[in-house]
Amino acid sequence: MAPGWKLENEVNSLPEVHGSIPVPETGSFFKRLLAFAGPGLMVAVGYMDPGNWATDIAGGSRFGYTLLSVILISNLFAMLLQHLSLKLGIATGRDLAQACRDHYSRPVAVALWVLCEIAIAACDLAEVIGSALALNLLFGIPLAVGVCITALDVLLLLYLQHKGFRWLESIVAALIFVILLCFAYEIILARPEVSAVLGGLIPQKEIVTNPGMLYIAIGILGATVMPHNLYLHSSIVQTRNFSRTETGRRNAIRFATIDSTVSLFLAFFINAAILILSAAAFHTSGNHDVADITDAHRLLDPILGATAASIIFAIALLASGQNSTLTGTLAGQIVMEGFLKIRLKPWLRRLITRLIAIVPALVVTILYGERGTSELLVFSQVVLSVQLSFAVVPLVLFTSNRAKMGSFVNPRWLTITSWAVAALIIILNVYLLAGAF
Repeated sequence: MAPGWKLENEVNSLPEVHGSIPVPETGSFFKRLLAFAGPGLMVAVGYMDPGNWATDIAGGSRFGYTLLSVILISNLFAMLLQHLSLKLGIATGRDLAQACRDHYSRPVAVALWVLCEIAIAACDLAEVIGSALALNLLFGIPLAVGVCITALDVLLLLYLQHKGFRWLESIVAALIFVILLCFAYEIILARPEVSAVLGGLIPQKEIVTNPGMLYIAIGILGATVMPHNLYLHSSIVQTRNFSRTETGRRNAIRFATIDSTVSLFLAFFINAAILILSAAAFHTSGNHDVADITDAHRLLDPILGATAASIIFAIALLASGQNSTLTGTLAGQIVMEGFLKIRLKPWLRRLITRLIAIVPALVVTILYGERGTSELLVFSQVVLSVQLSFAVVPLVLFTSNRAKMGSFVNPRWLTITSWAVAALIIILNVYLLAGAF
């Protein structure tokens, strides 16, 4: 541990699985990389959760492929921030929540914890609504009943973690593969114009000059970079039993960064696929006002001319919601234990997290129905945007501090780049918040 950290609490992050996955010291590059593969995929699911779908669908239907560049830039930001997060966890042995508690006064740490819990509840809210919508679209289950069914996710997570952390990572990877297959099929059906797609990856001036386009662009950023992922990643990289020497940590950072970057490229493909599908299916057919997941599902069959299109879409949504639930509840445990040193039984901690999300979703569903849940989904993304800065700033501050990071401190170019990204995120999210109210 670097000398800049307090030594008052040496409890490991996620102690029940800390260092539980062996890492070979020798062997081929790919064998060692495979040992580190997994945490990146668990983080990537936060970048493709149901909260992202609404902004991607709205962007594609209204503005075609133009906002693809925003998804690309957002993912590049994510790659940078997740690299800083994993480096903090590996280099110091502290997750971001523990690091905040070590560095800040008790009142500040408690305030950061409250903000983070609100963000996790908002993220869980999007996952609950997304899963309930998928169950409604696939099986006709009423939204209120679907919201209640999502409580069973807690039991699934407990079972998987009891079996071992690799089981949890494997389920997440399988669900991501399902989402990839679903959208690959949808893209083949939609037959987007390749030249237009490639052109959309190049930033256009109108993104800034067109107020409507700028607002959705900021929404895409807010929905893409998730604050709880920064806490999550700094913890779960410590499930690997790598050598705690300087060389061992450097190798761990290198392999974990590859795992994270490749996984986030998959997240980019899925987010881009949602926008491309929306642009090809809706924008080109004159349906420019599709900003709702249910509307998108309803319109896919008649526009694409395939009866399976809407079913595949709903299956991908269900997989997305389930995946995000698994990682979101895990992040809740990390945050509570890291900020407050409170260790609840895992089932109780996850039940509390899930109930915080289920209650407002259930109330809105009963009172306002489908349209209310769609508005609540958008609101949850605004809440996440507000909290993001309170996770990014400490992360950049800690990883740029030599007293805390030792020889693993960010080089000057990375420090400058990280602060520039943090400043841009703050400015854009303040603009999003102002526009929302």
